[in-house]
Amino acid sequence: MGEEDYYLELCERPVQFEKANPVNCVFFDEANKQVFAVRSGGATGVVVKGPDDRNPISFRMDDKGEVKCIKFSLENKILAVQRTSKTVDFCNFIPDNSQLEYTQECKTKNANILGFCWTSSTEIVFITDQGIEFYQVLPEKRSLKLLKSHNLNVNWYMYCPESAVILLSTTVLENVLQPFHFRAGTMSKLPKFEIELPAAPKSTKPSLSERDIAMATIYGQLYVLFLRHHSRTSNSTGAEVVLYHLPREGACKKMHILKLNRTGKFALNVVDNLVVVHHQDTETSVIFDIKLRGEFDGSVTFHHPVLPARSIQPYQIPVAGNTGSVEDASQGRSAGTVVVLQHGYLWNLQVKLEPIVNLLPDKGRLMDFLLQRKECKMVILSVCSQMLSESDRASLPMIATVFDKLNHEYKKYLDAEQSYAMAVEAGQSRSSPLLKRPVRTQAVLDQSDVYTHVLSAFVEKKEMPHKFVIAVLMEYIRSLNQFQIAVQHYLHELVIKTLVQHNLFYMLHQFLQYHVLSDSKPLACLLLSLESFYPPAHQLSLDMLKRLSTANDEIVEVLLSKHQVLAALRFIRGIGGHDNISARKFLDAAKQTEDNMLFYTIFRFFEQRNQRLRGSPNFTPGEHCEEHVAFFKQIFGDQALMRPTTF
Repeated sequence: MGEEDYYLELCERPVQFEKANPVNCVFFDEANKQVFAVRSGGATGVVVKGPDDRNPISFRMDDKGEVKCIKFSLENKILAVQRTSKTVDFCNFIPDNSQLEYTQECKTKNANILGFCWTSSTEIVFITDQGIEFYQVLPEKRSLKLLKSHNLNVNWYMYCPESAVILLSTTVLENVLQPFHFRAGTMSKLPKFEIELPAAPKSTKPSLSERDIAMATIYGQLYVLFLRHHSRTSNSTGAEVVLYHLPREGACKKMHILKLNRTGKFALNVVDNLVVVHHQDTETSVIFDIKLRGEFDGSVTFHHPVLPARSIQPYQIPVAGNTGSVEDASQGRSAGTVVVLQHGYLWNLQVKLEPIVNLLPDKGRLMDFLLQRKECKMVILSVCSQMLSESDRASLPMIATVFDKLNHEYKKYLDAEQSYAMAVEAGQSRSSPLLKRPVRTQAVLDQSDVYTHVLSAFVEKKEMPHKFVIAVLMEYIRSLNQFQIAVQHYLHELVIKTLVQHNLFYMLHQFLQYHVLSDSKPLACLLLSLESFYPPAHQLSLDMLKRLSTANDEIVEVLLSKHQVLAALRFIRGIGGHDNISARKFLDAAKQTEDNMLFYTIFRFFEQRNQRLRGSPNFTPGEHCEEHVAFFKQIFGDQALMRPTTF
């Protein structure tokens, strides 16, 4: 399989740690993405590494027994270590605070601590087999204060750090899940819900295994993912992943079912809002995108893999000479992290977008997929260029569909920006702290992006039929108009230049006459400059300027700034203002073009004007044209100056 075929890869710089062995215990903290290597219970050292940590944290602690669990609070301020089923030990890592250990015993009698989760830098939750206890840690006092507790029988628990939700498994079948949400010192009990277990033979008792559950935030919403292994005896087509949406308010609801169409051992990750399912028997993975259209049966949406199954791109481990693979991933199933314990590596899983372009032939579906990805901009632009290439040319309706999808995202962002600006203007930002400026994601491709990276190169292609080129340009403009986005003048200029290049003046005339190309001053100036190729362009330009109610002197300034000196002169003559214009302004502009013959023409025009108005071609001192007369003599000689005509 070529490298261009792998759409999943492990990050380039994995976190390396001492691999697990009888002396060295390894722990992974999902919240901080940290790996703890604990040697001899901490007596001979603890090394903590995270994906963004340049400097690992190293320290020693007394060996007080086997470490069951070890985690830092957020921001690495306080270390918590569980060694027994009744207590958790704490140690401050805050400067100027005592580093002596202090201990907290769980409050519920006869309860055993299953584990703990930090919900902030100073708040922690103990999960016991009889409920949960929510504490505030007071580091300066080296003690804990119980904020709230809740009693219920607990089989196992799961924590989602992004949303600060803990899920507790209750009942004999373990399939009734009770979520709790934590925020700034408060603990909220959310509605409990039941996971539907698959049918099982009468001889076996079904139960929900912790291994088959994951929690993840997908598109900003919290989901509980249940890997349902269908019994081989039923008429099932294989396993499936059931997604339950867990809202902040209201009941949990089954929303999506991902069809795996195979059985065996699986592992789950969520990367860039995609659910990645690894099949351990075949060592391949598939990805699902719940934003893509699926089959809706009235209550849930069924999804199939977006792409054919592929292996993760092999990663050569330099020292061992082995290739780390996903079958070894024993922890960190939900957050896009792969931990390979026996080799001592922690990777982030990544999606490669470039190979997907060739694996997803439906360009409309491909665009829907790419627009939801984090690093999508350059890939989308390359897809657009590919669709307009001679070898992979797409149909005009498909090109139109893609433009509409791009502009739909563009318009959403423009509307959000406008709403934000209006709210700020109305002073709502002070009264509403929740008001935030909209974030411009890579899915927002504006007109300059499409013009610079796609259209400007496309119109230069000689092998492209000009009718197709013009049709594509007009399709993009139509799409912008459809979404009520003001078209930038440089797109209209691109259309006009393409029409002129192919002598399609009749089409240009029609586009202007029927206002297919919107009026603008730059467009009017461009038309003025086309008069020598197409004489009616002069009148079309004047009509446009009149519709824009533009001041004449402003039009002249715009033309001169674009070095359209002759066009400016023709315009001013057309409105009868040529007797009052400043000769120096026009001679300055002509000289800046470094076109000597243009300078000669403009100089001669003003000599003739002087002769007509004053009976002499010479400039008066008040016109301040001495340097231009000297320049004219230097280039063309004294004899080229116009002689006064006497009657």
